[in-house]
Amino acid sequence: MDFSQTLSNKIDAIVDKWVEAVCQDEQIEATKELTFKVVRDSLPKVLKALATVLSESEKSDLQTVVDASLEHGLLRAEQGFEPAEIAREYRLLRMVIFSFLEDDLLKASPVELLRAVRLIDMIIDEAIARCFNSYTHGRLQELEQLQSQLRLTNQELTRLVRASKDSMSQLAHELKTPLTSIIGYTDLFLRQHRQKPELKDTYPNLESIERVMKSGRLILRLINDTLEISRYDAGHLVLQPTPTDVRQLINSVVEIIEPLARNKELDLVTDCDRAPNQVTTDPLRLQQILTNLLSNAIRYTELGTVRLECWQESEKNWAISVIDTGIGIAADAQTQIFQPYFRAETDKQVQASDGTGLGLAIVHRLVQLLQGDIKLVSQPGKGSTFTVILPLVISH
Repeated sequence: MDFSQTLSNKIDAIVDKWVEAVCQDEQIEATKELTFKVVRDSLPKVLKALATVLSESEKSDLQTVVDASLEHGLLRAEQGFEPAEIAREYRLLRMVIFSFLEDDLLKASPVELLRAVRLIDMIIDEAIARCFNSYTHGRLQELEQLQSQLRLTNQELTRLVRASKDSMSQLAHELKTPLTSIIGYTDLFLRQHRQKPELKDTYPNLESIERVMKSGRLILRLINDTLEISRYDAGHLVLQPTPTDVRQLINSVVEIIEPLARNKELDLVTDCDRAPNQVTTDPLRLQQILTNLLSNAIRYTELGTVRLECWQESEKNWAISVIDTGIGIAADAQTQIFQPYFRAETDKQVQASDGTGLGLAIVHRLVQLLQGDIKLVSQPGKGSTFTVILPLVISH
């Protein structure tokens, strides 16, 4: 039987079915924000090459399988896929191919059946190996870029620490955990690579790289947040008042934040019916405020709802509230919650979050910069409400 021709005739249907399966698979979260075309990637090339391998008369095009798989691995590295998600992709591909060829395989002789199954398995295994090879290379390149970014920010961080000696011990404490993780996992990866180079593409090593990347990103975010506060304290942040469509700005922020809520199965609700149509403010700083408040609410809420309400309070002022059903904040901590590096939570799961302890400090300073005020109402175990009151028109 000519399985080559059968596969060639069904390539488009196999691709469509595979993309659908990948996008619907709850274990592959990286595809949630990707388009059909991006997920599809170079799969048609792999299938066309596979068809030549199945053919008994046509020359096998293994090089296309190699090239397309290498391209796939680099793309998945750029898209932030986890190693397990890539393995899941190929497992689904194997299942889809056999489901489409099942009727023809059952009609084949035992020899034809074994030959086809072995060749299909061989090509998919080769594709997986090549994909992981380029994926690892891509992640290592990203690690090198991250290292370069850390070096570039080191000089500015050094100046900051010298100028802010009072906060140096707090900053060192915040940096200690991710730095320890980077050092530990990097050391583990390098030792294993030196001892057994053939293990460099295994899941444990790839996961170690992921942990290093996550810790490095946390350090960069901590540094950037610290620099943001220092710029405010030094008076280097300058307002750029602009007529701003409040509803449109809120919608754009919610679109960015919504995947965070969806990943935790939280309801993200907005109520802007009473919002002013237009205000004169600095839209970039307002967006920072909303992003920080919503991210914070989602981070410290495990069940329930995060709600954003907006309304015009008077002829001169308007307000925004971010309300969550999270862990809440104790009364004695509420007076310190806007201080840099202060983290009031005691829950172990929350302590392990990727927060820097600087988000609310930045919010407080930006609200002041926008000539407004921020209020907090909270009760442990029941949630928190942060309300920002701003002028409809900020003065220059």
